[in-house]
Amino acid sequence: MPFLRDEKKEVSHLFPILYEDETVLVIDKPPGVVVNRAESVKSETVQDWAYTYLWLNEVTDGISAENKDFFDRAGIVHRIDKETSGCLIIAKNPSAFSELQRQFKERVIKKTYLAIVHGTVAPRVSEIRAPVGRLPWNRERFGILPGGKEAVTKYEVESSWSVTRGKHAEALSLLTLHPETGRTHQIRVHCKYINHPILGDYLYAGRKTARDDRTWVPRVMLHAKEIVFVHPVTHKEVAITARVPDDMNGIRAAGSSER
Repeated sequence: MPFLRDEKKEVSHLFPILYEDETVLVIDKPPGVVVNRAESVKSETVQDWAYTYLWLNEVTDGISAENKDFFDRAGIVHRIDKETSGCLIIAKNPSAFSELQRQFKERVIKKTYLAIVHGTVAPRVSEIRAPVGRLPWNRERFGILPGGKEAVTKYEVESSWSVTRGKHAEALSLLTLHPETGRTHQIRVHCKYINHPILGDYLYAGRKTARDDRTWVPRVMLHAKEIVFVHPVTHKEVAITARVPDDMNGIRAAGSSER
């Protein structure tokens, strides 16, 4: 039987558990937490936590070449950006890790995101189809490039409203987004491409807009709301949802003229 959310409070207080059984773990990653270890990252990562939670720190030998990737990544099947919150899948054994990787590669896994973006978006339901690649002149950023990888994002406008800051009112929209492909920074780049960058996006909103955003929002307003996968053992579809974070709800609550 799967464990219920927060059943392991003494271990998972930083990373709320949305779903867990003997094979798969889904956490609600808080914003501001890095997923993978790196020399430049000094704070605790999801990977650090996963090693401890899955007892992988106790495994010191006997790791086969076939299972090395699972141990190197502490079962983390995919990643979301540091400032993005929401659903993250962790496999609890090598076979589940391989199967879930296959599902990502073959686009079996479906993801749904929420984003607060600048402006009033039209049309209200559409698809963004534009190739995404790493910018040759800035290796930290991605953009729409002719030689980039195929990237498709479908979206719907959930609501639009205005916020008043000083003497000015600004239009914002809440989007539900369904990335059909999984390119790095895909949603952020695609929102910028249609001239509705994500609120708080320090990389893609533009220098002045990003600077203004950061005076009143704490992060990139992007949330991995739902993930749907086929269970590696039962072969049944599993849908997991993470609640909308308080900071996103607060921005909506502070608005007016919602429509």
